Amino acid sequence: MSDLDARLPAYRQRLACNFPQIEPIFADCLRDAEARLSEQGLADYLDGAAMVCMIGRGVEPVLVYLQELPRIAERLGEDSLELVARSVWRLSRTPNGAAIPVFMQSITGVTARLGSYELFEQTIDLLMDFARRTSASIHNNQSATLPSPSLPLLLERLPQLLGVLSLSGLRHWIDYGLKHFLTHPERQKDYFSLQTPDSRAVLQRERHGTLLVDHERPLELYLRALWRDADLLIPYSTAFDQLRKPTPYYDALGIRLPDAYDARAGISGLDRYRAVLAHIAAHRRWSGSIIADNYSPFQRLAIDVFEDCRVEHLAIQEYPGLRPLWQALHPQPAEDACDPEQQACIRHRLALFSRAVLDPAHGYRNPDLLEFLERFHAMLAQPSHSSEDAAALAIAFIARTRRQSDLSPQVFFTDTEVDYRDDNRHLWRYIESGDEEESFDEPPRRSVEEPDRLPPRHYPEWDYQGRHYRPDWVSLYESLHPAGEAAQIDQLLAHHAGLAKRLHQLLERLKPQLAVRQRYQEDGSELDLDIAIRALTDLRSGYTPDPRINMSHRTDGRDIAVTLLLDLSESIKQTPAGCSQSILELSQAAVALLGWAIEALGDEFAIGGFSSNTRHEVRYLHIKGFSEPWGVPVKARLAAMQAGWSTRMGAALRHAGHSLSRRAADKKLLLILSDGEPADIDETDPQRLIEDARKAVQELSGAGIYSYCINLDPHADDYVGTIFGQHYSVIDRVERLPERLTQLFVALTR
Repeated sequence: MSDLDARLPAYRQRLACNFPQIEPIFADCLRDAEARLSEQGLADYLDGAAMVCMIGRGVEPVLVYLQELPRIAERLGEDSLELVARSVWRLSRTPNGAAIPVFMQSITGVTARLGSYELFEQTIDLLMDFARRTSASIHNNQSATLPSPSLPLLLERLPQLLGVLSLSGLRHWIDYGLKHFLTHPERQKDYFSLQTPDSRAVLQRERHGTLLVDHERPLELYLRALWRDADLLIPYSTAFDQLRKPTPYYDALGIRLPDAYDARAGISGLDRYRAVLAHIAAHRRWSGSIIADNYSPFQRLAIDVFEDCRVEHLAIQEYPGLRPLWQALHPQPAEDACDPEQQACIRHRLALFSRAVLDPAHGYRNPDLLEFLERFHAMLAQPSHSSEDAAALAIAFIARTRRQSDLSPQVFFTDTEVDYRDDNRHLWRYIESGDEEESFDEPPRRSVEEPDRLPPRHYPEWDYQGRHYRPDWVSLYESLHPAGEAAQIDQLLAHHAGLAKRLHQLLERLKPQLAVRQRYQEDGSELDLDIAIRALTDLRSGYTPDPRINMSHRTDGRDIAVTLLLDLSESIKQTPAGCSQSILELSQAAVALLGWAIEALGDEFAIGGFSSNTRHEVRYLHIKGFSEPWGVPVKARLAAMQAGWSTRMGAALRHAGHSLSRRAADKKLLLILSDGEPADIDETDPQRLIEDARKAVQELSGAGIYSYCINLDPHADDYVGTIFGQHYSVIDRVERLPERLTQLFVALTR
């Protein structure tokens, strides 16, 4: 018994949720949660799942919580566990309780697009405010609270909206819809389902800027390659804090950046991100720390600017191309823009100095400014200048240029904000905060044990009506198929001995010839004696000899990787009319013959089976791996093959294709053996899973994988062509499956 098995009863008792659908996946969910969460996080996870169960909205929200929240908590922080559970509880206390399943279904795609707990929390607040405002209606001339007509529609499209909008843009799009359609429920539903021209027009208007989430990986590589630095990039939104206007910064948890950047001053949004990261990387490499208690607020402001200029100078020495980038983004304040008799000009003077350091052609004439520029460059000429040297020079600058008006509340801000610079919080230490005390802001450390089984994989699913993917919609659990008696497969092969003998003759012609001789070559690796003697005879007889007297050799090998994917749904237990064997038994015989044939040819091949019990539980069973020989262990698993549940084909195709795409073969073939159309018990629209399987086949084709379906359903022509195009065969006489499957493989791999 594993450690998890011993703890599982206590975990299950703590969950206190009696839905039977939880039992098959509970152990896998807890194994995944233990690997990703701290001890306290695991307790919060179970408490949150119990709270979601108590609201009485069915098993769907509970399954989503159990499967998705460990990954969300690992990515955004364990506070998100309580945030999701509390949000579900808040919705359950309102007329919008029916929207809870849709809310839970959307959070995986939403959190994947947001990337930080702060943005997720702000999005939840935005949704709760939306639900409150759209639920207040006038009914029969009396004030009454009704369910929001458009909240479920907004939740369904929220991942799609966040794929093209920043959080600020999403807020503006929602505000427009509420302003114009708050009292018109039908028009409101059309707007928030993107069915009206004005909805799409406002969406297009707000669709601008470069989203950090779309360029996170290239920016991380930029940090690693150019700065030999690495850290987590965490987005924040400026839409919810107009007063403070948050700026980039970094701390122990990562680098905080705006969730979107517009192009400005001819600099693209992506280059603006690079400008910020270059400035932060320069600080991380060359800045020290300074005790803040020794300086006044004005002095700290000046030290920030002088230290920014110092590290930027060092960065430009290493990468000169940074100067025009930073210079384009740095404001260019006019020298006489601030009136010292009427306004506090300290920020203006520092901005002038910063611009002058960055731009040699600044054109400023103030004598104090020019003197300190000279002193600053003299400091930079010293081989060992530091943050303390910049601080000393900044204090002298403040002392020389100080004015009585600097204390005025009328502070001059125009052209003084350099938005690609961080807020320098990393630069300062505060003695009164307690330097020796333990920091409680750091996340708890935990050791992660390797799970004894693989955690679930999550795959998207295509929504043909909305024309978009539902991200991480399907949970797929993969495991090794249990073993049975290998002798049963040997008996099946003996039963089909006549067919095997006929196939053997065909396979012999397909076996690769490693060295094939090519004769009649003018240039070759060796002399072809027969042709050379004939040419010599012609020459002595007075005839013109054939100059092609050499021969060479080429390799004629098969370079094919094959995956056979078996539909193990409940329907293959049936015995067709006129047959003495069930479809399951015929499939075992067919796979056994095919395995024997492929082994004889020496091709790489793998065998897997799949079935599904809603989108929360797609099971993928490994029967044979690519590197595993066709032998007793594989036959034993094939003999134990069992059928059950439904046929959610798209996720299985994507998973099989993921493994097959990593093979180095020239040709990659995915054979699917099925007896019916894609279907599952949680899908009421039969076309949805057909369209998703069709999309999965298109994805495989784009990855260089050839998919071919062998279908045993006599009515398969109604749907199999939609999924596979022309790449399918329907076997009407199921008893011929062992023969037809092997013949089809041979035909496809000639």
